[in-house]
Amino acid sequence: MNYLKHLHSALIQNTECLTFSSADENSLQTKSAKEKVVLLILRDLMRLNWSVNYLENRIEVIPPESYDKASIRDSMAFKRREILNKNEKWIDQHIDLAKANLANGYDVLESKIQPVIEVCKKQKQHDLFRIYRYFWSSPYSEYVGRRIKLIVRDAALPNKPVIGIAALGSPIIHIPQRDDWIGWDKETRTENINYTMDAYVIGALPPYNYLLGGKLISYILASKEIRDIFSQKYSYSKYNKLAGIFTTSLYGKSSQYNRVRIKNRLLYRPIGETKGYGTLHLTNETFNAMNDYLKKRGIIVSNQFGDGPIWSMRVIRNAGELLGFNADVLLRHSFKRKIYFVPLAKNTKQFLNGHAKNLKYDNFSLNTLVNHWKKRWLAQRKKNNNIIENVKWFNREIFEV
Repeated sequence: MNYLKHLHSALIQNTECLTFSSADENSLQTKSAKEKVVLLILRDLMRLNWSVNYLENRIEVIPPESYDKASIRDSMAFKRREILNKNEKWIDQHIDLAKANLANGYDVLESKIQPVIEVCKKQKQHDLFRIYRYFWSSPYSEYVGRRIKLIVRDAALPNKPVIGIAALGSPIIHIPQRDDWIGWDKETRTENINYTMDAYVIGALPPYNYLLGGKLISYILASKEIRDIFSQKYSYSKYNKLAGIFTTSLYGKSSQYNRVRIKNRLLYRPIGETKGYGTLHLTNETFNAMNDYLKKRGIIVSNQFGDGPIWSMRVIRNAGELLGFNADVLLRHSFKRKIYFVPLAKNTKQFLNGHAKNLKYDNFSLNTLVNHWKKRWLAQRKKNNNIIENVKWFNREIFEV
């Protein structure tokens, strides 16, 4: 433990410059692979101002009670930069594709904005989605299970530039606050959760993002057209009806989902917040080192289809306990996110609880939702001179991730 204390002191002085990449292995003077993994964990936590105490038989780590928006953004930036560096060559090869599919600001100001939904099926579409996903401040991650990736284009302009992207994926099996709000017990949840999806990507690209394009994409996900896309893709399954969509905010209460209404109906309903458990605070480098350490000890944490983040949390729990951490605390990153639910029918909760056999859909069409967004949000945005200047001076050639 004394040796770890010495290296911990070095970390305090060099937190920003020590990355412990493969290139640093020779310069990192650790006595064992175990110590290296411990230091990687401590490095990630110290960046977020966790407290560290060395007890007789274990290391005590204590997260802050809460984080402000800047701290959460900084935490995601480490993992995001790690992913961008790893994929730098691929990004360089596809950045021109991204630029070619964007609009210039002057054109958008003249556009009537007519969104059309494009489902990613061909490789070029998946590549375009991927390069745009790197644009966001949150680190890129993939879902395991059902996935529908969408590109929304502006058909009012000749080259049909991309307004934004969205993605739906299989929901996480157990989120207590969500399950309590719906009224699910384990058996009912298991039976009916596949009638829902998680929106794990919702966002607009420049210059549409200046015009609240993110809210536009949010409205579009509540449309009948999205339901039809879901039903067509999963027509082979009994779970071919989409009852509702869940999503979470990155920074607590979300301005993007706030006041997304139509006909006095709130589309994105706040239903609680997560408890702040997960893997966001640990970099991929640290996670991979933990998994490798378990393998060297002969411990294989199975990763079966659909496990997703649950598998990652099991790896961290197993490795954390072996390394002398309290695993429950280690997994509590304390980034609490608001949970939102988009019911697509008037009786969604009854259906998901098995009290209704058929869904009474609202059937909001794409045109209805888009026209509402234009009147409620776009019209006001275009009256803001600062916003108009931001849009006007955007040139797609300056786009980068």
